[in-house]
Amino acid sequence: MRNLDLTALRSFVAVAESGGVTRAAGFLNLTQSAVSMQLKRLEELLGQKVLERSGRGVVLTPAGVQLLGYAQRMIELNDEIYTKLTDQSWEGQVVLGVPHDIVYPVIPEVLKRMGRSHPRVQVELISSSSNRLKAQFARGEVDVILTTEADVGNGGETLAEVPLRWVSAPDGIAFKQRPLRLAFCSFCAFRDPATSALDRADVPWEMAVHSDNDQAIDASVSADLAVTASLEGHASGNLVHVDIAALPELGMQKINLYLGSARHPAVHAIADYLRQGFGKLQQAKGAQTPTSGPMQLIG
Repeated sequence: MRNLDLTALRSFVAVAESGGVTRAAGFLNLTQSAVSMQLKRLEELLGQKVLERSGRGVVLTPAGVQLLGYAQRMIELNDEIYTKLTDQSWEGQVVLGVPHDIVYPVIPEVLKRMGRSHPRVQVELISSSSNRLKAQFARGEVDVILTTEADVGNGGETLAEVPLRWVSAPDGIAFKQRPLRLAFCSFCAFRDPATSALDRADVPWEMAVHSDNDQAIDASVSADLAVTASLEGHASGNLVHVDIAALPELGMQKINLYLGSARHPAVHAIADYLRQGFGKLQQAKGAQTPTSGPMQLIG
């Protein structure tokens, strides 16, 4: 029985989750040729291909799909053992800031993994708007933040690009009304892109609900009093996409990662878990078959 190379498995998982060798090499701090060599070595060991190149990057072969789950579990177990047995000094607190609209579904899994691999590190989760989180980050109050932005700022790293979509109540009619009634938080980064898109399309609108409370926005939209905008796959489970033909398109938004300069050692681990989590989410979305009309959002 031959042993699998964990380094090669780590490169395979990074490529599978990020969708490309170049992106994976950046995550792993390796050259593209080094990652490609490790993948070749893994395929030679297994005697079959696990990845194939496509027009938009790489895709898993049937063997690669089967391997991915095992590889992820082996790497997680390896990292957990190594952390617990070799560096007992990783204690203290890491402050993680995440916009409320992308807490689900990735962040709970990241927190669970941190609890297993770094049981002595307390992760404090702060949920706020991207603008407020960036201000706190600049003041050194947060160790690592995620943001949702049209672009990426200095020192940032883009983890995913996600469509911004109009959402409404199931079977609602608010999106048909004119002027279009909108509901947004005061510091929501999606408010300006949404209103600008409406102005360009000559769709009259009014701000029907304006609040600092995210739950008030969700409740208003759920009651069919207004519509709002949210990243695809990251909205409340009781909301649905509005048919793309009914309202103007809102383009794409980036989910960005920023790490502080005075980094606690565990920040590197939480950053890796965030990369892997959003990489898996992007991969899952890419595997979905597009549907027409409204589609249920997954919270």
